[in-house]
Amino acid sequence: MLYARVSTAEQEKEGFSIDAQIALVREYAQRNGFAIVQQYVDVETAKKTGRTQFEAMLKYLRAHPGVRHLLVEKTDRLYRNIKDWVTLDDFDVEQHLVKEGTVLSRESRSSEKFMHGIKVLMAKNYVDNLSEEARKGMMEKAKQGIWPSQAPIGYLNVVGPHGKKIIVPDPESAPIVARVFEWFETGDYALKDLTAKAREAGLKYRKSQRPVGVSTMHYMLRNRIYAGAFEWAGRLYQGTHEPLITTETWENVQEVLDGRSASNVRADPIRFAFTGLITCGHCGCAVVAQMQRGTYIYYHCSGFRQKCPEKYVREEALAEAFSAQLSRLRMDDEVFSLIERVIRESHADKSRERIETLDRLRADSDRLQQRLDKLYVDHLDGRITPDMHDRMAATWRDERARCQRQIDVLHNAEDAFVDDGVALLDLARNAHRTFNIQSQNAKNAALNLLVSNSTWANGELTVTFREPFGMLEESAFGDPPPGPPIMPGGGGVSKWLPE
Repeated sequence: MLYARVSTAEQEKEGFSIDAQIALVREYAQRNGFAIVQQYVDVETAKKTGRTQFEAMLKYLRAHPGVRHLLVEKTDRLYRNIKDWVTLDDFDVEQHLVKEGTVLSRESRSSEKFMHGIKVLMAKNYVDNLSEEARKGMMEKAKQGIWPSQAPIGYLNVVGPHGKKIIVPDPESAPIVARVFEWFETGDYALKDLTAKAREAGLKYRKSQRPVGVSTMHYMLRNRIYAGAFEWAGRLYQGTHEPLITTETWENVQEVLDGRSASNVRADPIRFAFTGLITCGHCGCAVVAQMQRGTYIYYHCSGFRQKCPEKYVREEALAEAFSAQLSRLRMDDEVFSLIERVIRESHADKSRERIETLDRLRADSDRLQQRLDKLYVDHLDGRITPDMHDRMAATWRDERARCQRQIDVLHNAEDAFVDDGVALLDLARNAHRTFNIQSQNAKNAALNLLVSNSTWANGELTVTFREPFGMLEESAFGDPPPGPPIMPGGGGVSKWLPE
């Protein structure tokens, strides 16, 4: 069975990757005597589960137990999220990662399985880095007072004078939105009545052209953007866009909505280190945190299902318990160096793919700039109307700006890709030493990475490690398999060491 994937429909349309993947895998199949009975191709992101052809492939494997070889170009074509990896691992299928020269099966050594798991985490981490860089770009726009997302009802997204997307009042809906605030400010209308009045005035959703609903009306009335400011990532920014109403009107509307003045800035919520990580071993409810006297943090069973006998526990005690559990993860220097080398070598292919993507984006950007230059000359020579020039120029500037953003994102995310992968390993082997000195957020992030399940009962913490880190525990505490002795100076099990 053959599987191939590209991340976007645009890549598939340009023939960027699919044909090359299929040709490589089919040549491998022919060379090794495999007959390909089915071929599945996905043209969508693998960051989320639910890919159409991936699901169809799993269905075929269930229905055909005799098909037990899966051929794919490399790890990140097969999956970029942990759930898909775990799902496929439940099938007794031999996975051939052609470009990586790796074959994985139930009989594979622990070192191969562990390194494969790390590659899955690295692939997921790479996607997360891309998302993080995109979020950074949006945050930077917010700091400049530019609304960084889709325009709300009453505004339109346009390209501003400096090539950045900004929002401007929609000539059709902006006057209606302003009147909606004025109507509600009087206190004479309930939300339901106000919504009906707005519908009569012609207020509709931009894409569907359907009349607005009551929940949308409530969201609009709470949204500061109409008064010239906006909230983004929990912070308040003064916008550079044109407001539709005055600040006084917005504040009066808030008083009508809830009977009190709205605060300008919301307080940051208290962050606890182990929130969302522990369940009660007695009843399965969540173990939640609360602060006493503004200083001491205690955890206890939420008691959602029944009254629970488990006593309250201090956060410091839980931190010590987690630190002790993390000490079960062991990786000696020899194994660490081996896996680090494999990660860095496997990254060479990822770098080549990145260069191809950057070259394609730069070519697109240059082509769009040439179009803009020619369009300007045609405008000066009178070959096109000013209206056509403005319309086409806005479209092409937007496309070129998108190319430039993607180029910046690839540059920034790639810089940390390999180092982040090695850092994941180092975190796993040193977690028990550094855990207690980390911040609340760092502890939570480390446990979310390493731990899949943890329970607290009778003053004892039980932890199940997320794969592939659970293999580190097996290598440290499992009985060594029969075979050659451990190499001098190595502290691991022989099945981890290179042949």
